[in-house]
Amino acid sequence: MNLKRTFGAILTVLGIVGLIYTGIGVIQHSGNATTLVVVGIISVLFFFSGIGLVKNTKDTD
Repeated sequence: MNLKRTFGAILTVLGIVGLIYTGIGVIQHSGNATTLVVVGIISVLFFFSGIGLVKNTKDTD
């Protein structure tokens, strides 16, 4: 089991959840705008970091 791939998958899922939360907050006009922007930026960072880890980690047996 590759720890980097697992961590990358977890980061990707957290990023997706954060982006969904931000999207729902924007659509429903709930929450403070600053909070939604910060959560959105952090979610994008998590998402792309996770994708990068999964994509760039080689499978070694």
